[in-house]
Amino acid sequence: MGGTRERRRGCVTSPRRAAHSGLLYGSGAMAKKQSGSSFERSAQSFQDNVRQAGPAAGASYTLIGAIVLLGGIGYGVDRWQGTAPWGLFVGLLLGVAVGFYELAKTVWGR
Repeated sequence: MGGTRERRRGCVTSPRRAAHSGLLYGSGAMAKKQSGSSFERSAQSFQDNVRQAGPAAGASYTLIGAIVLLGGIGYGVDRWQGTAPWGLFVGLLLGVAVGFYELAKTVWGR
């Protein structure tokens, strides 16, 4: 074959495709490196997004956890003392207050 075509694994590649894929002039390693760096960049970008979203996710879990935990404690007090719906109501209100306090700390960075 002529010097304008590259033979690889029994396939004939046109010069245009060879240049595009990095097969000419021994730059095959460079093409692999570029595709690997593209994957590395996208993985790094994903990690950065997750790292930045972490505090917001933690605050949302704290909000929901506080409501469920304190509401459950209020429900338990109601069952134990027979003061139905007041323990649950107070527990839910405390859960919302504590949850939003933690959310505000995360948002405003105190």
